Amino acid sequence: MKRVTQILLEAGRSLGLPVAPEAEIIAPLRPAKNQSKHDGPYALLIPCPDSSTEDTERDSHRARGQFLARQDRWQDLVHEIRQADQARKLTSGGMPVAELLSYGARADVVLAVEHALLDGFPAKGAPILQGIEDLEAMLEECPGDEIMAAIVAQTHMDIGWAWRGNGWDSQVPAKNRAAFEAHFDRASEILTSFMEKKSESPLLKTAFCAQLCGHPEADLRLANDYEALIDLNPLNPGPMRAMGSYLLPRWFGNYAKLELEARRTAARTQHIWGAGAYTWVMFDAISGDDQACAQLDIEFFIEGLHDILQRRPNQHTVNLLAAYCANTIGQAFSGHEVADGNRALIADCADWIVRKYLVELHPMIWAHAARGFDNTLRVRSARSFAAAGRADALRIISNLFRPEISAGHRIIFTAEGPVAEHA
Repeated sequence: MKRVTQILLEAGRSLGLPVAPEAEIIAPLRPAKNQSKHDGPYALLIPCPDSSTEDTERDSHRARGQFLARQDRWQDLVHEIRQADQARKLTSGGMPVAELLSYGARADVVLAVEHALLDGFPAKGAPILQGIEDLEAMLEECPGDEIMAAIVAQTHMDIGWAWRGNGWDSQVPAKNRAAFEAHFDRASEILTSFMEKKSESPLLKTAFCAQLCGHPEADLRLANDYEALIDLNPLNPGPMRAMGSYLLPRWFGNYAKLELEARRTAARTQHIWGAGAYTWVMFDAISGDDQACAQLDIEFFIEGLHDILQRRPNQHTVNLLAAYCANTIGQAFSGHEVADGNRALIADCADWIVRKYLVELHPMIWAHAARGFDNTLRVRSARSFAAAGRADALRIISNLFRPEISAGHRIIFTAEGPVAEHA
């Protein structure tokens, strides 16, 4: 297998095609008995780095937050988070560095709770409150500090979601729902004293918006609060995606409000994203809701895909949008005629995204796309999860290049994009 890979690499270089030397190359797969020698994913040569640039950045910031918390260097940690927050610092893929540092700071506490709740309810005597009590003690030592308040409030909310899960209310056991509500009540209590101070901290505003899930008037406040958060850092698409999801009827909105806020967000951020903000707001909302998908302004949405990639053509975003179109949407046909018509048009976009922008494969993104980017998904084996994403991606991408492969070409992905070579 290594020998075949080397031959393909040399073939690519002989044509003057730049192939990243540090990348893991996906070797050709053995064809099935009745399969043409040029069919299938074995005809693709595509770089697949063990860790993408975005993964490395995110892991580094999370690890930094976790390290400082474990060393009890809370002053240093809060200072670094505040600097990143004030500078609106983002990773190359658009994730706020302050949020990554904050997650690292609370990761040990949250993961311990998630582990204790692995079977739905903690074992007797599990130290499920110890970590959050330690953070509460740190909060008492830093009265009035909005960064520390945000960390502790987010920890309570993460624990609340660990108890509740992401299912419908009717599916959540009463004890789990009570724990969810208790943690969100505490998060709201922590944040209340900051709500009238008109803070310019995106991290704190993110916590405000997150705690609305446990707020009795969430349907009245959600759009305005998310609008304020988006305006603090419009380069970050995360709040746009979250707002769109929460404006669905299953949460705190309706379809008319979803469309209105998507258009308003696009208008406010047109100088940054073009039509892209409309797409970001609708991104998760339409993936599992037939009516939202049916009512979508499909031309505006696709224009937004183009605008996003023109403005942010990094490989994290390219893989995200390609996997979303081909897998999240392209595999979600439900029998709803209008919604499926829009899904088909979105799925078709994967072809031009891959051909024009894709340079390397990020399997974890494709794996998450196949599961609807579920934030509560528990991955038992990262290696197996990534392998499933890689298999999906190879199958889908090989189908996109079916005409070339059937004509006897091998597809080599280079730094400039895919090139068809005679096999």
